[in-house]
Amino acid sequence: MGGARALRGAPRPHRSPGRRRVSAEPGATSGGRAPRYPVVLFDFDGTLGDTIELIVASTRHALSTVVGIEVDDRAARAWIGRPLREVLEEQHPERAEEILAAYLEWNLAHHDELIREVPGVPELLDALHAAGVRTGVVSSKRIETVRLGLDVLGLSERLPDVVGQEDTTVHKPGPDPLLLAASRMGVDPSACVYVGDAVVDVAAARAAGMAAVAVTWGAGTPEDLRTAGATELVGDAPALARVLGVDLPT
Repeated sequence: MGGARALRGAPRPHRSPGRRRVSAEPGATSGGRAPRYPVVLFDFDGTLGDTIELIVASTRHALSTVVGIEVDDRAARAWIGRPLREVLEEQHPERAEEILAAYLEWNLAHHDELIREVPGVPELLDALHAAGVRTGVVSSKRIETVRLGLDVLGLSERLPDVVGQEDTTVHKPGPDPLLLAASRMGVDPSACVYVGDAVVDVAAARAAGMAAVAVTWGAGTPEDLRTAGATELVGDAPALARVLGVDLPT
């Protein structure tokens, strides 16, 4: 995937920011600008980490192995953002559990090998925290799997707050996971922005009453994300930092 690189070496140590309720506006950045949002929520797959190759390969392996179906990358990408079990129960109800088991086995076996860092994301999170912005993760994956990915990418201490598949019965594109994250943080949804890479991310943000910023280094095409109603479209971490109103180190 363009815009991502393989991890090299151990992640840099980082002190997790203290937790605060958003009762005051975020502070100004070193460049004198104030962040646009007091809370920034992130999708995980294709947003914080480049997991697209891993997901597509896992999907193709599982479908080929269990039901003998070959799918192209675009079809596999279209499922990203929703819980896999939900998609499989719609597409292959009689074999959903077998396909899911094959997917998870292959995915976990190749997880650390195929997950990639998105350049600039660690620095972006540091800049947000330095400006007093609170952050969290809202994903359709199981919490355990999200935390595994955060660990590999060296982001766990930066992002301790995770809403995952187990936390709600309604998932993206519904607003429930995003509303739960806002509720846990004690803020109104209108104070939040959701950053994601898929059409369902944009739809969930809009349904929750949040701003929706879409990144183009993940699953969705710029055209589809724009049509879905993204507030902003960005192509790299520096552009995302500018949209969020913080400065990255030069």
